[in-house]
Amino acid sequence: MTTLKTIIVDDERLARRGLALRLQDIPHIEVIAECANAQDALQSIARHGPDLVFLDIQMPGMSGFEMICELQADTMPMIIFVTAFDQYAVEAFKVHAVDYVLKPIDDDRLWEAAGRALERHALQDSGRTKQTLMQLMDGMGGATVAAQVEQPQARSPHWPERLTIKDGSEFQFVRMDDIRWIDAAGDYMCVHASGKTHIMRTTMKQLEGALNPEVFLRVHRSSIVNLNYITAAQVSANGEYQLTLEGDAQIKVSRSYGHRIKSLLGD
Repeated sequence: MTTLKTIIVDDERLARRGLALRLQDIPHIEVIAECANAQDALQSIARHGPDLVFLDIQMPGMSGFEMICELQADTMPMIIFVTAFDQYAVEAFKVHAVDYVLKPIDDDRLWEAAGRALERHALQDSGRTKQTLMQLMDGMGGATVAAQVEQPQARSPHWPERLTIKDGSEFQFVRMDDIRWIDAAGDYMCVHASGKTHIMRTTMKQLEGALNPEVFLRVHRSSIVNLNYITAAQVSANGEYQLTLEGDAQIKVSRSYGHRIKSLLGD
């Protein structure tokens, strides 16, 4: 059986060390890093590419929920929550996450959670883990970004102020207000902001689900524009629209999305 590379994320040093010592006794679990906060964890995940993360929820600065939202789909490990939440919240985590471990940690419960992760890894179900975690965060209102990956119409009223883009081992933070438009290039999204183009690996559907629909408008199968940067709209003889953005970028509106521009123009 494959050994799971594991990272522990908890702001309490003794909690990290205690969990690491307990995990030493569990076969096929290898702790490769311990992180005291979410920012360190994001860098560690980018550097090591772990299979599994034991993640505390309540941490200063960035919560465990918010950290999950900062991860890109291609770097999303399996998550086991480590939480002091009451039993009702814990049951919710049990349904949507790989598993949970309630503080103070019980050895039998820890072994059970690790076993679930090993089974999940064998089924290569990490993609579904990302989706269900996002659904959990949307339902509990605990995330900065709560995008329904498969149901983008069920959006949270709380939208992120920045987009986190992984660039190798580094993370770039792009203010949402600075994004002028986004277009697709195969499996990559080109985010145009403040005169620069940032490349991120995700799908248009996932990215659209994380954007405030009152600000960002899908105008093409492969294009999203920031309404605040539209300076003009032209319509051709055949009824097709073309948008001009600040900086003179020209964005074509496909016929299937033309009704959105008509509505915007009050036509």
